[in-house]
Amino acid sequence: MEVKEYDIVIIGSGMGGLLCADILSREGFRVCVLEKNKQIGGCLQTFVRDKTIFDSGVHYIGGLGPGQNLFQIFKYLGIIDKLKLQKLEEDCFDRIMIGDEQKDYVFAQGYENFISHLVKDFPGEEKAIRKYCDVIRDICSRFPLYNLRDGGNFSEKTSVIELAVKPFIESLTNNQLLREVLVGNSMLYVLDGEKTPFYVHAMILNSYIESSWKCVDGGSIIARLMAKNIRAHNGVIITKARVDEILVEKGMATSVRLENGQIIHAKRIISNIHPAITLKLAKTDIIRHSYRQRLESMENGIGGFQVNIVFKKNSFPYNKHNYYYKPLGHAWDMPHHTEDNWPLGYALFFSASSKSETFADSLTILACMRFSEVERWAGSFNTVADENERGEDYDAFKKRKAEILIDLAEKKFPGLRNHILNYYTSTPLTYRDYIGSSDGSMYGIVKDAANPMKTFISSRTKVPNLFLTGQNLNLHGVLGTAMSGLVTCASVLESEEIIKKIRNA
Repeated sequence: MEVKEYDIVIIGSGMGGLLCADILSREGFRVCVLEKNKQIGGCLQTFVRDKTIFDSGVHYIGGLGPGQNLFQIFKYLGIIDKLKLQKLEEDCFDRIMIGDEQKDYVFAQGYENFISHLVKDFPGEEKAIRKYCDVIRDICSRFPLYNLRDGGNFSEKTSVIELAVKPFIESLTNNQLLREVLVGNSMLYVLDGEKTPFYVHAMILNSYIESSWKCVDGGSIIARLMAKNIRAHNGVIITKARVDEILVEKGMATSVRLENGQIIHAKRIISNIHPAITLKLAKTDIIRHSYRQRLESMENGIGGFQVNIVFKKNSFPYNKHNYYYKPLGHAWDMPHHTEDNWPLGYALFFSASSKSETFADSLTILACMRFSEVERWAGSFNTVADENERGEDYDAFKKRKAEILIDLAEKKFPGLRNHILNYYTSTPLTYRDYIGSSDGSMYGIVKDAANPMKTFISSRTKVPNLFLTGQNLNLHGVLGTAMSGLVTCASVLESEEIIKKIRNA
């Protein structure tokens, strides 16, 4: 069998892996990206049902205004002008719905706009709302890479990484409704009142307050454009190429063995898959047992259940904002639902389509779901999106959950069912099979404000030429994984010069 050799092999084609490949191929490295699925992109993937495009995970993106962090990254890659973007409403990118409240609360773009809209609804809370925004901006300023600054030191972050969301929000105000509104879109990171650090909340929300966008006809265009760049710089992308082992010899990672037995040699290897899974692939004593145990013991975040709805043509109005719903009093315990009270909230996203801005083609409703709910089918692996090979009981489970979720959405959107042509579902098993997380986690390893260093993972491993990237390093989402990719590139290049290049693009 032919043996191939590259400067860098990247395992996994999610945002972090593709960004590393795009940047490093520009720097003159011969790069090969290996993807186990037939479609690249990880959470950037899209799928089609009834001639309608759905996003797997990228429902909207922040930080894409001129000069903002993700804009600069995409500008450096030469793709910002090639994306078909739709800006969400300036006065409402997210609409927050709390319990049986008849009124919705809006999150607006731009900090003064954001503040003024909330103050209208909470006129006696302007001081608290302004302090909330000031702290968000202060925290974001302490993370150099988030602002595309090189240098910086860990001491900038130490005073804020142990600040948790719940105690901070509770210190701002005694107004319970305002507290719940301020964390109203926490589906973006699945708020756990006992653990979630405020910096996670701050960096994610800040990017959307700065500017909020949807990719028209799906976010997979980001992956396709980066793939085109990689190939233009003599890089190679191989799909349906599952890695079975990372071979380590004489203290260095030398190659990867694919499921089909093919060996691909590389001077450096970057893994865009979960760190614990990566280390299982690298069978070497260089990586201590205690370190392997530490990674394996880290808690992964909860998975998700999605209902992807295809609307009857020109039936349901399209909205340039997203909706988030939570029952009153459950702001802090979304991941801790029971069979009886599921779901403790949902997010609702319209897909931006080039067909019409008046009517919606489709809608996705997303709720949290623990892997334990689908564990009885965990022995089955499916690459068919409708997953009907898992049997009738699995189909019945999905239908029951979908009907519960649609019923709940119907309370806020009366008549919703009358507009549905078809709907399709996905579960934590879908995330596991397509994204590669062992338990269907949406956002990777849980960050813990009480012990932040426990969940810190370096881009460097104990094997000198084996690196990590992706959502488990820093932050999830398009922006978070892009930042992780930059960290990994700086480690490989042993220089932060790439950050200056992006900042000055």
